[in-house]
Amino acid sequence: MSPGELRFESASEAETAALGRAFADALAPGVCVALVGDLGAGKTRLVQAIAEGLGVPREEVASPTFVLIHEYDGRIPLYHFDAYRLKDTDEFLELGADELLEGEGVCLIEWADRVADVLPRDRLTIEIAVTGETRRRFTLRAGGERSLRTLERVGQAVGSRQ
Repeated sequence: MSPGELRFESASEAETAALGRAFADALAPGVCVALVGDLGAGKTRLVQAIAEGLGVPREEVASPTFVLIHEYDGRIPLYHFDAYRLKDTDEFLELGADELLEGEGVCLIEWADRVADVLPRDRLTIEIAVTGETRRRFTLRAGGERSLRTLERVGQAVGSRQ
């Protein structure tokens, strides 16, 4: 693994929730998190755990598949995007994504690989792989200084489990 990369193995939804809470503690305004993984990998569940850690009740957090973006008020404003149904990056930008990406909140983007070319280079990318019925492998990669600081704080909170 490179210095800007961290792996986390989760054997259960509870362990995924712990990772999400560690993220919430590590996040700072302006951080962009790009979530990548197949359907059912756990992108929305991770977002729920992060939101919960930021003070947003879990039941308020839903997949924005049809709405495309949800805004939540927590310790830090949270913007939750879903790029799955977007036709192209122009449609993503028409949502006002560029303003939110440059704002004082945290942006969590599901299916971020579909809009990667318009995301900030300094972003934290989380690839989620299904490795069993309840098991997931999270590979986190920092793309710049801000995301590297976030990654380091997450690593300190959860420890590097490979």
